Amino acid sequence: MSTDASDGEAAGPPVNVTAKAAAEALSLLEGEGMDTDVSGLRLFVQQGGCAGLSYGMRFDDEPEEDDRVTEQHGLRIFIDPSSLNYIGGAELDYESGLQAAGFHVENPNVESECGCGESFRT
Repeated sequence: MSTDASDGEAAGPPVNVTAKAAAEALSLLEGEGMDTDVSGLRLFVQQGGCAGLSYGMRFDDEPEEDDRVTEQHGLRIFIDPSSLNYIGGAELDYESGLQAAGFHVENPNVESECGCGESFRT
């Protein structure tokens, strides 16, 4: 498992996480009774959606052996190597509004997105 310092290495973290997204994820992790010193948010890419690929997120108790692990704003983020190829350099944010609230990935690698913004193509 490769690890980045919380400030990032010279190349920077694989994904930038905003303070708002980290605070929301940490609150959810703690609500699940998970140890935030070991557990983290897994960010991944999977086949699916009308554009071909979609984002996935879940909480994991610990990283897998080949995960890229970074910590930002106290939140540990786990990314598997194949997902990193699609989302390296992306930003994870949390948006809340009158119509919807949730995590949002701003990905500079995306060539096109479907109309609903739930899937993408690189």
